[in-house]
Amino acid sequence: MQKWDQRFMRLAEEVGGWASCLRRKVGAVIVRDKRVVSTGYNGAPSGISSCAERGECLRDKMQIESGTRAELCYATHAEQNAIIQAAKYGIAIEGATLYCTHQPCVICAKMIINAGIKRVVYKEGYPDEFSMRLFEEAGTEVEKFSV
Repeated sequence: MQKWDQRFMRLAEEVGGWASCLRRKVGAVIVRDKRVVSTGYNGAPSGISSCAERGECLRDKMQIESGTRAELCYATHAEQNAIIQAAKYGIAIEGATLYCTHQPCVICAKMIINAGIKRVVYKEGYPDEFSMRLFEEAGTEVEKFSV
């Protein structure tokens, strides 16, 4: 699977480049049967100005530490956007693999588990140990990507 993992992780990195977040560029790709079924990047919801458009990061302005208070942010996370896009267009993602540039936070982990995604491959770490405990308890396969 290594060759496919490399391909899909490169795509997640490309999608992450579209992010409107000033703090972190995150991309996610959901794959079933070696086919991309949904993508997402971190950015403000439709109709809401992003931090890039506002010219400042709300979290930086409020001095919020990374890995905490995820609700205090204009952006929807990349994993959330990928799951939402699949739901919006009626695409089944149960049993799929999610490739993400960063380890999912606990909020994303809960969504990933409930969506039935069975495997998560991430590249960069994130300061949220609780998400990893939830994945383990749910039986979700989680792998840190390495070449």
